[in-house]
Amino acid sequence: MVRGDYTKKEDAGEVTHFQALSAALSGTVGLGNIGGVAIAISLGGPGATVWMIIVGLLGMSAKFAECTLGVKYRVIHEDGTISGGPMHYLKAGFAEKGMPRLGMTLAVIFSICCVFASFGGGNIFQISQTIEQFQIVAGDSTNFFTDYRWVFGLGMAVLVGLVIIGGIKSIAKVTSKLVPIMCILYLVAALSILFGYYEKIPEAFMTIINGAFAPEAAYGGIIGVMIQGMRRATFSNEAGIGSAPIAHAAVKTSEPATEGLVSLLEPFIDTVIVCTMTALVIVITGVYLDGSGLSGVKLTSEAFASVYSWFPYILAIAVFLFAFSTMITWSYYGIKSWTFLFGKSKKMEIIYKLLFCSVTVIGATMSLTEVVNFSDAALFSMAIPNLIGVVVLAPVVRQCMISFMGKIKSGEIKSNRETAVSEPT
Repeated sequence: MVRGDYTKKEDAGEVTHFQALSAALSGTVGLGNIGGVAIAISLGGPGATVWMIIVGLLGMSAKFAECTLGVKYRVIHEDGTISGGPMHYLKAGFAEKGMPRLGMTLAVIFSICCVFASFGGGNIFQISQTIEQFQIVAGDSTNFFTDYRWVFGLGMAVLVGLVIIGGIKSIAKVTSKLVPIMCILYLVAALSILFGYYEKIPEAFMTIINGAFAPEAAYGGIIGVMIQGMRRATFSNEAGIGSAPIAHAAVKTSEPATEGLVSLLEPFIDTVIVCTMTALVIVITGVYLDGSGLSGVKLTSEAFASVYSWFPYILAIAVFLFAFSTMITWSYYGIKSWTFLFGKSKKMEIIYKLLFCSVTVIGATMSLTEVVNFSDAALFSMAIPNLIGVVVLAPVVRQCMISFMGKIKSGEIKSNRETAVSEPT
């Protein structure tokens, strides 16, 4: 499906399965994977990694359900553009269940929370951690990135603004190219360290497992480790948050379950693969034990730099790409929620885009603690109405899946390759 074997030209939608996946991945594979993992380990110890992986695996089912609903209840406008996400399946899905007022209330609550989350985790956290990494590369305690953080934020705001003006098609074109590049760049960097210290990998895994179930008192106990792992995993892959269905709803398909299946890859790539590799690098290098008090992207950068002194420069490029792609995707999530609340019009879209870019400049001057707390609160608030909707509408998800698989087995739906073979030359 990701290859496009089941994508039909006549299907409604704005982007391909791969572009939808790339756009959604660009919103999840970001600094949560680099800085978020380091935060989890610095607060909860290496054991937090286990809970991140567990939440990532379980999050695959949540992502499947919410993205299937996102396509099922999406709204196709007269100009061909599409709006989808929890606000739409809460409104329409609950109306079908005879609970229109409750559905509309939950939809409004979600939209408000999503707008704030787009400013927090989708914007301020990204720019804040990017500047932190560039400060590390600059080296001196006082440099351009320390004294003129707002200038860096202004530059990023301009770049983001240039892309988001074009809407989801423009975002998809950029992210479909950026996501593979930045993932490969970061994974090659991490793999080079893991291959260089391959003999320490078993010991690192044992440290992580022991830390998950028998943590030292200083780490706050098993519950504390679980909480940190779950918080950072959810921040990273956004499963159950309700953000991804907004991007996936724009896909070209007539079968909602197809995009639900494609979305399963998100938490797996994001948390099980990328986050685990980051955690292994931090644990193997042992930088979390040096008592320096480093956290976030600074700790990850220190881990890479302890092996190769020039790695922070490579990481700076990766961090910038991660942050940029995440910001442009989250601006799309925010604008869809904004227009749901205030109506779809060019004026409303411009107001939101100006606000989003302004927040980028402000966020450049904020501290990590303030940013993380605000981002966590906004994302948690989004999850409440979304998960209520997913549970209530779970039978609809099941019906979509049974219907799609039935059509595959009966031959009613064929892949493009099968169709090409069966057609006469």
